[in-house]
Amino acid sequence: MHVGSYDYLIVGSGLFGAVFAHEMKARGKRCLVLERRAAIGGNVRTEERDGIQIHCYGAHIFHTNDRHVWQYVHRFASFNQFVNSPLANFGGMLYHLPFNMNTFREMWGVRTPDEARERIMAQRAEVKGEPRNLEEQAISLVGRDIYEKLIKGYTEKQWGRPCSELPAFIIRRLPVRYTYDNNYFNARYQGIPIGGYTRLVARLLEGIEVRTGVDYNMARAQYEGKFGHLVYTGALDAYFGYRLGALAYRGLRFETERLEMENYQGVAVMNYTEADIPYTRVIEHKHFEFGKQPVTWVTHEYPAEWKRGDEAYYPINDAGNQALYQKYAALAAKEEKLILGGRLARYRYCDMDQVVASALAAANEQEKVD
Repeated sequence: MHVGSYDYLIVGSGLFGAVFAHEMKARGKRCLVLERRAAIGGNVRTEERDGIQIHCYGAHIFHTNDRHVWQYVHRFASFNQFVNSPLANFGGMLYHLPFNMNTFREMWGVRTPDEARERIMAQRAEVKGEPRNLEEQAISLVGRDIYEKLIKGYTEKQWGRPCSELPAFIIRRLPVRYTYDNNYFNARYQGIPIGGYTRLVARLLEGIEVRTGVDYNMARAQYEGKFGHLVYTGALDAYFGYRLGALAYRGLRFETERLEMENYQGVAVMNYTEADIPYTRVIEHKHFEFGKQPVTWVTHEYPAEWKRGDEAYYPINDAGNQALYQKYAALAAKEEKLILGGRLARYRYCDMDQVVASALAAANEQEKVD
């Protein structure tokens, strides 16, 4: 039996919150969803302009090897057959991603896998022993040429510090394909929901009460005693009022503009890997849905230093922050009615399919408890 008006108060209307709310409503539970922003969708939110779905918080391409998750999201949206095949721009030269035979041909003029492998193996040998930092780790995996042109500048912009000062564990592996395959994600299922992610989230939330523009951490007294369980998808340090200190993140800044042309760059995602170009990538949104509109919308994505109160995007998973997060997680574990979900509450980067799967698992677990 729930304590107050709602069985579940769900903080956040991103994929975790929306999937969990949908599943619990289907089980006969009454849910209230609170969204801090003015509109639903979390970081997967899309907005239509000139018939083009704008990815408001960076490119989101759904990809998974989990057939159950793929079938689940298809209940709420039809997906197109978009395949992510980004390009990298270094000094005006274009290179295919991920690193594959097209990249190696563009880099060195080689044609066969053996030629490419010989180049990479010779350059990898530069690093002796255990890599001490990200720079040495990357060179030990793909060699200096690829590191210098396609990794170094991009990574240093992302993290705001030299690769020689970043820990090696940030890059655990770098996929190298000795085939002419530009499909970035090595996943069985891939695509973009037709009509945008916001429509998908709205369908998940049909029949569920949603209040936007509500910051739960600022308004929690208003909801005290009105729910049985709290599902929290925000930053965990904020939930506890930063009592143990603030977790660290990297921020992002997006500059989106309408261009009076049909086609700006010919690809959905273009990475800019030179250190002296301030943005990391340019997104041309119409290409996610093979658009033919006479105008186009592009977003320049800038990495940014993060401070408390800014939107948090990438957790800085070094030893100090992980130790601090574990302390907050221990506090959360003492709250019997608290359920944590999503990338912020878990302080980890998550792909969308992982978020959906974890929300379904959490709902199933609640069914056992109830």
